[in-house]
Amino acid sequence: MRKAKRISPKELVFSFKVAIRGIWFMLRSQRHAWIHLTATLAVCITGAYFGVTRIEWCWLVMAMTSVWTAETLNTALELLCDVASPEFHPLVENAKDVAAGAVLICIVGAVIIGLIIFIPYY
Repeated sequence: MRKAKRISPKELVFSFKVAIRGIWFMLRSQRHAWIHLTATLAVCITGAYFGVTRIEWCWLVMAMTSVWTAETLNTALELLCDVASPEFHPLVENAKDVAAGAVLICIVGAVIIGLIIFIPYY
């Protein structure tokens, strides 16, 4: 088995810059990302206000992370689909719909987790 090449500090910094650039692109180009950002801030403020437990924070972070990950992958897939098939194609439309469905599944799960955690505090 081949050993993995060690990454230099300069390469590591570059990797983070590229990732942050991708997140910033998503925030600038996807209106749903702003909805997710607003929801993330609302959850963090609400969690801090109610003083949720460490375990509850873990669940909230996992829920928020799943939504952000799904939205990021959905955005990447949409961009790739647009390049691969600039003209309308029903299979590309289906791929985009399925990716959007994955985001919705994560959102529903995150909302359920949020309700389970926050309802007892009200």
